Amino acid sequence: MPRIDRDGVGIYYEVHGEGPPLLLTHGYSSTSAMWHGQIDALAANHKLVLWDMRGHGQSDYPDDPKAYSEAQTIGDMAAILDAIGAERAIIGGLSLGGYMSLGFYRAHPQRARALLIIDTGPGFKKDDARDAWNARALATADKLDREGLDVLKSATRERATASHRNAKGLALAARGMLTQRDAKVMELLPDIKVPSLIVVGADDTPFLAASDYMTAKIPGAQKVVIPAAGHAVNIDQPQAFVDAVVPFLKNLPR
Repeated sequence: MPRIDRDGVGIYYEVHGEGPPLLLTHGYSSTSAMWHGQIDALAANHKLVLWDMRGHGQSDYPDDPKAYSEAQTIGDMAAILDAIGAERAIIGGLSLGGYMSLGFYRAHPQRARALLIIDTGPGFKKDDARDAWNARALATADKLDREGLDVLKSATRERATASHRNAKGLALAARGMLTQRDAKVMELLPDIKVPSLIVVGADDTPFLAASDYMTAKIPGAQKVVIPAAGHAVNIDQPQAFVDAVVPFLKNLPR
């Protein structure tokens, strides 16, 4: 399967179908495999690009903590688009992948044709809320260091079934990519100028208010709440997820 080299770090990706490019990014401690149930539906009319973030799945797990950051992740996404010859793409993701998609728009607005933001939060305005989030991320990293990949067995379905080579990369990713340092992504929302779809599971309680907030702040954003679905909405309700996303994709301006 294809890989790109980013300063010695190998990044795994896969391409399905033909048509306008659609890049989907998985959530923290999941992998590109979380989207496999949607390949047929989404690759029917698009060049669907799935990939594994550094420290995850089939990508490399560098030992250097500095190799893990929001900027590095966004750079990986841009480099994958370069590798497939895509100047612009629909950019989407779940949870951390959705946050990184917003970060990608902030860094490369001209390269995003639309945004697909799934079970995601845009970050935090207040330092104390951000500090609490970061404390949880660092606790996750410490637990991975202590207990290894067994930590994921009790996690949500898309994480419990994910295949990773070691826990160290995930711990470094939690410290460098899951933690947040500012409110720049949140402040970006009113300036987003591309069609945006917010999708959230009705039972994904921690992200319901965030989804409402993004819908209110992003000009023209659409929102779909999917019943009987938690954080991994595309796995909990695969058909309802496809029914929400495909019409949005079909109606995008060319």
